[in-house]
Amino acid sequence: MDFIQNMYVQAGLLILATMILAKIVSTLLCSGSSKNLPPMVSAWPIIGGLMKFLKGPIVMLREEYPKLGNVFTIKLLIKNVTFLIGPEVSQHFFKATESDLSQQEVYQFNVPTFGPGVVFDVDYSVRQEQFRFFTESLRVSKLKSYVDQMILEAEGYFAKWGEEGVVDLKYELEHLIILTASRCLLGREVRDQLFEDVSSLFHDLDSGMLPISVVFPYLPIPAHHRRDKARKKLAEIFTKIIQGRKQSGNVESDMLQSFIDSKYKDGRPTTESEVTGLLIAALFAGQHTSSITSTWTGAYLLSHKKYLSSVLEEQKDVKKRHGDKLDHDVLAEMDVLYRCIKEALRLHPPLIVLLRSNHRDFTVTAKDGKDYVIPKGHVVATSPAFSNRLPHIFKNPDTYDPDRFAPGREEDKVAGAFSYISFGGGRHGCLGEPFAYLQIKAIWTHLLRNFELELISPFPEIDWNAMVVGVKDKVMVRYRRRPLSVD
Repeated sequence: MDFIQNMYVQAGLLILATMILAKIVSTLLCSGSSKNLPPMVSAWPIIGGLMKFLKGPIVMLREEYPKLGNVFTIKLLIKNVTFLIGPEVSQHFFKATESDLSQQEVYQFNVPTFGPGVVFDVDYSVRQEQFRFFTESLRVSKLKSYVDQMILEAEGYFAKWGEEGVVDLKYELEHLIILTASRCLLGREVRDQLFEDVSSLFHDLDSGMLPISVVFPYLPIPAHHRRDKARKKLAEIFTKIIQGRKQSGNVESDMLQSFIDSKYKDGRPTTESEVTGLLIAALFAGQHTSSITSTWTGAYLLSHKKYLSSVLEEQKDVKKRHGDKLDHDVLAEMDVLYRCIKEALRLHPPLIVLLRSNHRDFTVTAKDGKDYVIPKGHVVATSPAFSNRLPHIFKNPDTYDPDRFAPGREEDKVAGAFSYISFGGGRHGCLGEPFAYLQIKAIWTHLLRNFELELISPFPEIDWNAMVVGVKDKVMVRYRRRPLSVD
């Protein structure tokens, strides 16, 4: 027994000595390096950084930012992740070329959902052409036709409400937005004939995007099996729709048609598989963000009578100029409503962390004037949720104050580019931003003009456990149909 105990003791001492030696060697190597690396988050070896991160990225940032500043590194198992927080250090993150800072490696977990041959499953040159297809499908002439469909969907949906009642606004807006997305993006065939089937399949596809999927996207778990089955069935449905349109010669005004008509620079048309993948990517990019932001917008407006009065007054002014006419150009005039949406999005950006893979050393100058080298091989990250609440940029950053974006203040511009990053920015800014604002404006314009609304549940909490961070609770609202128009 003594022999065995001695053997364990000697083994333990050997392991301890090895760890100490490794630490000494690492320290000597770093001290002799010419690179001035960012400070490291202090944590236990191997799993300590991961344990801190798993408490929640925002919790970790709140703890480390005051201690380490706006540039620091956390070790997640064998990978170094360097955070750049604030506009002072974000220029390279948003402006670097794909060869320097790449999205592809860090977003590979999307491939099983979007499918083969699109977005993060193709090289950068092909991905850029596919992003051009998105841009063309969202140009102003297209947006104008989409807005007409958004308004029709909103009118039809809210016509089913009674004269008065109580609803979960979160539930209602989620369902209206998937209907609108089906009409504008997926096409008439889906909206009129296949909505229930496609909606159910998208639910299975969405449910297959879990936190574990980021690390192990092909792990054989039930959610991934349902995801893959749904993806296959969606491909079959869209293939039939695409073939039917081509054979009939029918041309529709939707994103599906735009993708069918798109061609690469070499003249090659998009394939049916590519069109399906691009549509799924578009719906994933837009559905969650629009429903989440429209819900937060409502929760804040109904909790702040000052701003609710302002948007109602704006509706009166718009109606004086345009009557009941409501289209793309009329929605574009609604600056007060725009600022209210933008402020909700500042406080609650659905994507709380953005990532890039670094392929080349680069230097940043922190807010305190120190220069740091970010080494090749690091994952580089920034956080819209944290950066959007920096007190040296936004006055009373945790307060809902849409007027901070009004002429004369414009707090998002005072500190320079990338002070406000709810939609990303630079080379990888969100292509669907104009679509999202128009969709939310159309919905809330209809609600404000036709209903008196009162929030009767507590103000909702944030659902930090979701992949796309949204509203945790029900948002219960009492409504009463207005007997007369706003004016």
